[in-house]
Amino acid sequence: MDKVPMTVRGEQQLRVELERLLKRRPIITQAIGEARELGDLKENAEYHAAREEQGICEAQIRDIEYKLSVAQIIDIAKMPNNGKVIFGSTVGLIDINTDEELSYQIVGDDESDIKQHLISINSPIARGLIGKEAGDEVSITTPGGVKEFEIDSVKYV
Repeated sequence: MDKVPMTVRGEQQLRVELERLLKRRPIITQAIGEARELGDLKENAEYHAAREEQGICEAQIRDIEYKLSVAQIIDIAKMPNNGKVIFGSTVGLIDINTDEELSYQIVGDDESDIKQHLISINSPIARGLIGKEAGDEVSITTPGGVKEFEIDSVKYV
């Protein structure tokens, strides 16, 4: 079984979500019990809704438990900054064509959120940046075409 990289923040978010779902379990079980008391289960919408919610909750719990079991937690803040772009690093970029300044942290697939400037390790931009250093210029083929960046900074935070 291959390990999947994950940041410390990503692990914490999964654990918080798991805790929330585990607290939800008895509430759903109680709702199923109350709905059963209403009578005929074939035409009992409350019962069927509660059972569906239980199925979704259990699936989410299994999914999170699996992700945590295969996670390789990487604490980038504890690593010495050698200036190279690696998993977990925050990279300051300058778009060579527009002079626009961008900043991305390279994270695991489940943590990625472009609106929060978190990009997946498997994204074209992250793959093009891994192993490079501040001052390097890179050309990256993205779904929107070829982008050219200069790496302005590499932070391990």
